[in-house]
Amino acid sequence: MNRALTLAVAIAIDRAAGDPPTRLHPVGALGAIARGLEALAPQGADARRAYGLGAALALPLAAALGASIPRLLGTRRGPARTAADAGLLSLGFALRTLLERVREVEDALRDGDLEEARTRLARHLVSRDVSGLGAGDVAAATIESLAENLSDSVVAPWLSYALGGLPAAWAYRAANTLDALWGYRDERYRDLGEAAARADDLLNLIPARLTALAICASAARQGAGARALRQWRLDADRTESPNAGHPMAAMAGALGVRLGKRGSYTLGEGLREPSC
Repeated sequence: MNRALTLAVAIAIDRAAGDPPTRLHPVGALGAIARGLEALAPQGADARRAYGLGAALALPLAAALGASIPRLLGTRRGPARTAADAGLLSLGFALRTLLERVREVEDALRDGDLEEARTRLARHLVSRDVSGLGAGDVAAATIESLAENLSDSVVAPWLSYALGGLPAAWAYRAANTLDALWGYRDERYRDLGEAAARADDLLNLIPARLTALAICASAARQGAGARALRQWRLDADRTESPNAGHPMAAMAGALGVRLGKRGSYTLGEGLREPSC
């Protein structure tokens, strides 16, 4: 009951205040630590894998310990502790910021400014090359990012908190941040980020599917639940990620739009192209 109340207060804080500037945000500090660890990484594939494994274990553990300190030094159970826990938890997910970034791209598309829409998409939501994307492609990439980040940046931290409190929520956030920075398959990160990528895949197995289910339930209120469920079943495994395809496919069905990445995958084949 106390965790449910704390989560509700944290959601209210996020909705009212959003995220602080990156330089003041704990996730920004985690990112700075990850970049510092990368600078110290050894050469050689085996050494980089071992180093990456150590980082994938140490950074979440450090974050969990850090999230435990305020409670160990703080107040007893009561409104003050609930407020303090909610404030710290609200920094561990990013619902308001995610929706704001999506709306920024939407607004640019609505204004007919494709170049600005591409810029906003690349700055905040995706790491892919957006220079050749048309308006429909930009809209699709934005919707995909929204669906995936609902799982990674919202549902997963909430579930982690529900299961293990603040230490679990911040351990997850650290693991997810490390994957966001190192979890690529290019030459630079293939070995160093292998453990981080696999850990993030494992941690998001359940949240991704819960997010897809929630999207389908929401779609049912608009009469699109059956289509969302069907698209989820058909397309969830079409992406390289074992998790991202689940909320993305459900979102494609919920909205009745075709999503995808050229030359890689298509979700919602036969549905209309998305727009702003």
